[in-house]
Amino acid sequence: MGCREIWKNDSPKKCSCTFWQMQSLAKYCVIRLRRTGCPNTHILKTVCSVLSSHLFLVFGSNLAFDPKNKKQMHFSGSLIFATFFFSFLFLTGSNITAEEGKTMQIKSTAFEENGVIPKKYTCDGSDVSPPLSWTKPPSGTKSIALICDDPDAPVGTWVHWVLYGLSPENTALPENVPVQKDSFMGVAKQGINDFHRIGYGGPCPPKGPAHRYFFKIYALDIELNLPAGATKKEVEKVMKGHILAEGQMAGKYGR
Repeated sequence: MGCREIWKNDSPKKCSCTFWQMQSLAKYCVIRLRRTGCPNTHILKTVCSVLSSHLFLVFGSNLAFDPKNKKQMHFSGSLIFATFFFSFLFLTGSNITAEEGKTMQIKSTAFEENGVIPKKYTCDGSDVSPPLSWTKPPSGTKSIALICDDPDAPVGTWVHWVLYGLSPENTALPENVPVQKDSFMGVAKQGINDFHRIGYGGPCPPKGPAHRYFFKIYALDIELNLPAGATKKEVEKVMKGHILAEGQMAGKYGR
């Protein structure tokens, strides 16, 4: 008798579950998780494999259910759910940290974290990009992307810089990256900002409280197949599910 058939039977039966049937149950749970938006296939496969072993070890090869015994059914269902839930928390907690939760440090010699961005790098000055550097990306990185935006803009998040296709060997950008549509530093490309221009557009907030400007770095396991001039939304769409590590730093500027 298959494990599912016990739920259709009117009399108490012993449900004998093999390891492979347990794995099918685990796969079903993982598919449901996949539909909720978990992006990393590697993590889901790991969850499936280890969870099936876990369920089999916890419950053994024999599971006895009495469909007429509501308390027993409730307890058994709760036990399976609890086993799955805590297994999933443990597995995703450890694997996301290893696979997707890696952080990169990004910094600038022009200003400190949460410090004031010098006027030189704003529309009130030369409006050139600041020098940036970041830690070495994890193994498996195929390209680096960088986005700078201002979440405090009155009209919503304002995009100041979109850059992608940087080689993983590059761990820094010099001051005053050329504002050009063509590739630079080999293969890197720049997207369009919310000033409707290619490349970097510095802070240019209205009068009032200082705005925050986030410089975000991403290590990707793919090379983004996008032409120069892509928008932030287009870049984020393509790199979704391919981020191996990321980091950010913030600077402030006000008038």
